Amino acid sequence: MKPQDEPAGDGLPELRSAVQAMTPRLHGMVSRTDAGQIAAEVLRLNDAVRAGVQGRIIPGSHPQDHPTLMACARDALPAGGPAPTLPEGSLAQASAMVRAGATSAEALTRQALARAAEVQPALNPFIAIWGERALEQAREYDRELAQGRWRGPLHGIPLAHKDCFTRTGLPMTVGSKVFPDRPGDADAAVLQRLRDAGAIDLGPLNLSEMVSGPTGQNPHWGDCCNAHDPSRVAGGSSSGSAVAVAAGAVFGSLGSDTGGSIRLPASMNGVYGLKTTYGLVSRRGCFPRAWSLDCIGPLARTPLDCALILQAVAGHDEGDPSSLHAEVPGYAASVAGGAPDTRVALLEGLDPYDDAIAAALHAYAARATEVFGPIAHVRFDDLPACYAMGDVIAKVEGAATHGEWMRRTPERYSQAVYSRTEPGLHIPAVRYAEALLARAGLLQAWLAGPMAQSDVVVCPTVPIQVPTRAEADMEGKGRVFGVVAAITRLTRAFNYLGLPVLSVPIGRDENGMPIGAQLIGRPLSEARLLAVAHALQGGQA
Repeated sequence: MKPQDEPAGDGLPELRSAVQAMTPRLHGMVSRTDAGQIAAEVLRLNDAVRAGVQGRIIPGSHPQDHPTLMACARDALPAGGPAPTLPEGSLAQASAMVRAGATSAEALTRQALARAAEVQPALNPFIAIWGERALEQAREYDRELAQGRWRGPLHGIPLAHKDCFTRTGLPMTVGSKVFPDRPGDADAAVLQRLRDAGAIDLGPLNLSEMVSGPTGQNPHWGDCCNAHDPSRVAGGSSSGSAVAVAAGAVFGSLGSDTGGSIRLPASMNGVYGLKTTYGLVSRRGCFPRAWSLDCIGPLARTPLDCALILQAVAGHDEGDPSSLHAEVPGYAASVAGGAPDTRVALLEGLDPYDDAIAAALHAYAARATEVFGPIAHVRFDDLPACYAMGDVIAKVEGAATHGEWMRRTPERYSQAVYSRTEPGLHIPAVRYAEALLARAGLLQAWLAGPMAQSDVVVCPTVPIQVPTRAEADMEGKGRVFGVVAAITRLTRAFNYLGLPVLSVPIGRDENGMPIGAQLIGRPLSEARLLAVAHALQGGQA
């Protein structure tokens, strides 16, 4: 992963000089990044968006066209089928045991706390472990069950979540040292819904600083390390979520995803991670990376476990202006149905990616052929344009979020996050507006292209093998843009399109590290994606 080359041609020297002169004048801050690197990144994104929007914007276009199209193009999957077998150690199995009285919420919580304490020194998935608070919750739920009240499948189940959600009376770090250690005023919408469903909260999980980074490395709270090899990155930014689940400290977790932040760590740690349809899950009380792209979703060890968590948190919230008015199906029942008539396609034209990843993907495609019949081979040549436009939106909205803090306390930011944010100060406003306006047209192109031949499209999650922490270090001069691009090349575009994507484990490389694939669907097709993953679970290496 080498720094990206600076583009040649007219404009770079002039823009470099402008960045040097105008950063303090226009934005009131001192640049901490080489002006040439910023200029190169701005020119690259500017040119990519200019090319990508050609023919995509017509008079009368509006950013609201995108959510309107999403609602019209939603997928529908009939629920039904026999109850699935409950895998050993799964959330679903633990839930059945709690309800039957074979174990208790307190017993499960004590086991989870013991495992969390065991893995914390080597893997560092937690920001904090709130043991007594979790045990108090567990005892409360055990009393309720003894009195005949069962809140549902999450009753008494120990979970933990990425530290980007507010909690009443408790601090939120967002993996940073920028914020004062002050308590939250209210629970995030998703945490309140989980609480209402009976879930237990073990504590906040580690993450990339400011939910911004694909590796899980964090200079403030310590790196979160891969559950299979601590010398390798965990993926980010929902690093602690994937590691805590993979290491067996919790049965599931909520993360957030702006450019791959649920799917990347899920892939690198060998668990399931669902980036939901934009607007399906409320973001009220979730710290933003880019409000036009951010999605919340579950990470767990099985598709059914993801379905049970999603069931509790999905649905409209008046407190989130981007929340969709969408019916929430029975996700667990859909998983049991198996989606037998699903058409599966393999997304091609994404080379290069590692040979081990190609081999695992080939084997997974063969398994899909056995279960669902012949698969189609599809292309989407606009994927790089979607990536670039998602990158522009993330950088501009990130700069808007962080600008004031960067002016006041620049020393509290790592170099990597500061450098990733600075280009957003200089991207022309018209490029940002064009990226938003072209969104509906590019979504329509995806629906009329790959999705016209299929219900689920498959491609790798990460195109490279899991790097070591040294290989992926982003603090070195000029490294951050190359590292981010190498890891997120196949994930960011689907945030821009707003589609649901499930990362599933499909094998391991020669180093024993997990390999993941993305299952991509139509808007609101989470039920189908989970059902397909469940049907193909037996093909996992």
